[in-house]
Amino acid sequence: MTPKTENCHVHAVDPLVSPEEVKGLFPLSDAGAERVLQTRHAIRDILEGRDARRLVIIVGPCSIHDAQAAYEYAERLKPVADAVQRELVVVMRTYFEKPRTTVGWKGLINDPDLDGSCDIARGLPLARQILLRIAEMGVACSVEMLDPVTPQYLADLVSWAAIGTRTIESQTHREMASGLSMPVGFKNGTDGRLDIALNAIVSASQPHRFLGINRHGQTAMISTTGNPDRHLVLRGGKGPNYSAADVAEAATAMQRQGIERGVMVDCSHGNSNKDYRRQAAVYRDVVGQFAAGQQAIMGLMLESNLHPGNQSWKQGVPLAYGVSITDACIGWDETEELLRESAELLARTHE
Repeated sequence: MTPKTENCHVHAVDPLVSPEEVKGLFPLSDAGAERVLQTRHAIRDILEGRDARRLVIIVGPCSIHDAQAAYEYAERLKPVADAVQRELVVVMRTYFEKPRTTVGWKGLINDPDLDGSCDIARGLPLARQILLRIAEMGVACSVEMLDPVTPQYLADLVSWAAIGTRTIESQTHREMASGLSMPVGFKNGTDGRLDIALNAIVSASQPHRFLGINRHGQTAMISTTGNPDRHLVLRGGKGPNYSAADVAEAATAMQRQGIERGVMVDCSHGNSNKDYRRQAAVYRDVVGQFAAGQQAIMGLMLESNLHPGNQSWKQGVPLAYGVSITDACIGWDETEELLRESAELLARTHE
């Protein structure tokens, strides 16, 4: 008998439904597609400086673990987004994949039942169903692109995407970003350095060829043209990096790439010293910088949920409704206050 030399630590290989089949089950309507495209175009106009008035606000739960809570959040966000649209392009954060430093819940796609069963065959269609319903509500969606296979299932529903701080050095993610159809933000490194993200931004602007899957789920060679709509996300590192000096440094780096407005600030993570209650102070500071004339700022990110704080997920233990099971978030009331307040400030600035 020939000695076994492959799959020595694999106990199962389960085929998944193809992207085409999932899209057939949950097709994007013309109205939903129009919302996606309008938001992508709006973000592109901001990046390229044609729209010097508005800011992009990526706002919503750290991660989606409860479809009903996500729908309620979108229902609350829609009228506010409409009310502030003259000053803000509001995009709901709908993250389904969570990178883990060691182990833990990896997100709704990986473990939709929160029980360790890791039923990806259910998680992928569920994620698409959630994105589709939110899009049909008239709310634009954003995701972090983590697994290079998932864009084939979800990307047509996404208006903005992030490449996270743990994956910006990955050649696979830079290649993937080069073929994505939406604007992409690259977070700075975990230590706060910008050069890693800037290298990723350059790489993603170029054509690439790499292994992936096609709409039928078959292994394929993917050839891309390069993504022109990239920008930097300042998320802090060993300390915050949202100060006026930090933003000016990042702005200069992005303008060297030919991107007029290329700086977004993540109000959470290192910039809030991992204290969700500090997000509002960061948000107000950065909006104030933009109002004072720092035009390179194109947007901000807020981690927000129906209720503030977070809770520990433990298998079999009931969860509080509308509370994050990953990073702590600000609550809805504070979120609405910040959106309306910043829109009013910018409206006065532009009078």
